[in-house]
Amino acid sequence: MINEEIQKYANHHTREESDILKKLNRETYSKVLRPRMLSGHFQGALLEMLSLMIRPKQILEIGTYTGYSAICLVEGLVDGGTLHTIDNNEELEEIANSYFNEAGIQNKVKQYIGEALDIIPTIDEEFDLIFIDADKENYLNYYYLVFPKLRPGGFIIADNVLWSGKVVQEVKLNDKETKSIMEFNDFVQNDDRVTNVLLPIRDGLMVLCKK
Repeated sequence: MINEEIQKYANHHTREESDILKKLNRETYSKVLRPRMLSGHFQGALLEMLSLMIRPKQILEIGTYTGYSAICLVEGLVDGGTLHTIDNNEELEEIANSYFNEAGIQNKVKQYIGEALDIIPTIDEEFDLIFIDADKENYLNYYYLVFPKLRPGGFIIADNVLWSGKVVQEVKLNDKETKSIMEFNDFVQNDDRVTNVLLPIRDGLMVLCKK
């Protein structure tokens, strides 16, 4: 979305990726299917910064993948805080858990394996920050489920809301993912319970605050 040279300059002037995150990045790209799903250095740094600004006590992440974004988000947790992270791919649980242990955050992270639509209602917490980065066709369903659990003044961040630019192109009839992302974006834009901004960073981040 951004000029390549500008992106390189921005990366160069962003806090350096930690050794653990570099290692996780390399392992994800060498061993895991669809490694582009990883948040990566620049977006991870932004997620960390937002978490540090919000200082959440309870974070909900929908879409753990290999744990990169979780490690970044945990940086902003207050003492005694917890990040709850959900993924339906049990094959990735071991990788994520090993890096949580290596990063020394295993006591701050609670992992759930299964379908988020089933698990979210069972988590009895009020969240300060929610990160949505899972199957695009359920973005609105996730939004409906998590919104009552988000405290007033709390934030939701949704990834991939530009969907490789497809949101401004003619949508193919069978492209359910793009249609779902556009439906989510339109719903948030017209939801008078929140204030929101769509950041054209990487594949697009929708950041919204519950009034």
